[in-house]
Amino acid sequence: MAILGARQVGKTTLARLIVEQRRGRSVFFDLEDPRHLAQLQEPTLMLAPLRGLVVLDEIQNRPGLFPVLRVLADRPGNVARFLVLGSASPDLLRQGSETLAGRIAFHELGGFALEEVGATNLARLWFRGGFPRSYLGRSHRESAEWRRDFVRTFLERDLLRLGVAIPPATLARFWAMLAHYHGQVWNASEFARSFGVSHTTVNKYLDLLSGMFLVRQLRPWWENVGKRTVKSAKVYLTDSGLLHTLLDVDSPASLERHPRDGASREGFILEQVNFRLRARPDETYFWATHAGAELDLLVTKGSTKVGFEIKRTDSPSVTRSMRSALETLKLKKLYLIHAGSASFDLERKVRAVAAADLLDEIRPLRS
Repeated sequence: MAILGARQVGKTTLARLIVEQRRGRSVFFDLEDPRHLAQLQEPTLMLAPLRGLVVLDEIQNRPGLFPVLRVLADRPGNVARFLVLGSASPDLLRQGSETLAGRIAFHELGGFALEEVGATNLARLWFRGGFPRSYLGRSHRESAEWRRDFVRTFLERDLLRLGVAIPPATLARFWAMLAHYHGQVWNASEFARSFGVSHTTVNKYLDLLSGMFLVRQLRPWWENVGKRTVKSAKVYLTDSGLLHTLLDVDSPASLERHPRDGASREGFILEQVNFRLRARPDETYFWATHAGAELDLLVTKGSTKVGFEIKRTDSPSVTRSMRSALETLKLKKLYLIHAGSASFDLERKVRAVAAADLLDEIRPLRS
């Protein structure tokens, strides 16, 4: 089993809770601790005799352990089970995903979600983001300081440990520019011109941040529906708190006046809807045509398709674009999530949902 997610999102805390609550033997290795790394200089000799649950934290620091784990996982009798924690996606940990194919299940752990903190804390979660220490800060100022430290540590230390050779200042500039691109269709050539490098270079930077769970690339839905559709991904920073830090937004009041306020709201709601629906990345899309019709989020479960539009308005109404999405995509339901205080049916198959009612109105989908 692998629990993957961004740095400081709570993977180690969760693993230690699992260790505390289970019966039987458990051994915990922190692969950022020099003492534990020294013990694993000869990994087979160290790991083979162990029984029970073996936890390997920050596995991206020692991807060479995966072939050893494959051998140990194939032993008869299942004398030990391995739980690996990592801050890089299976694509960045390609050696592990290939070596342990059929032997490992990946679970992505995000920050706090609205479902976990409650609808009454929506504004706080949106502004601070879901990283536990950011959300739980005693003040907005303390929360902001933690997020600034997170960005600096990620750029100056975490990337080096992954062997990334990009200068921290370069990636810091890219990340900040990407924050202003949040919620837009990705255009590598346009972004590369603004950044002063090739389109392949900016794609490399984008994939790196995606692989560290800091950026989400929402793929377009482009099945043959008789319309010319957009075929490039949309990009979102996965955590709204980090987005606000990179935008230099230091208070909820300043966010309301910021030109990216609407995009921030959209990305935040998308993350909450995906969590609420238990939707995997391969079940989530956006849809847009060159004629102007669009849908912020399309979630598919088997043959069931549900659409979501996010609007910064307290007077929601059905648009021509929404009707086009209903008809073209054959949606079972379309939810218009808005900034008002009431939830109500707009017409058949279309329901306006106040953001504060999201937990009551939106239910996990079944195939």
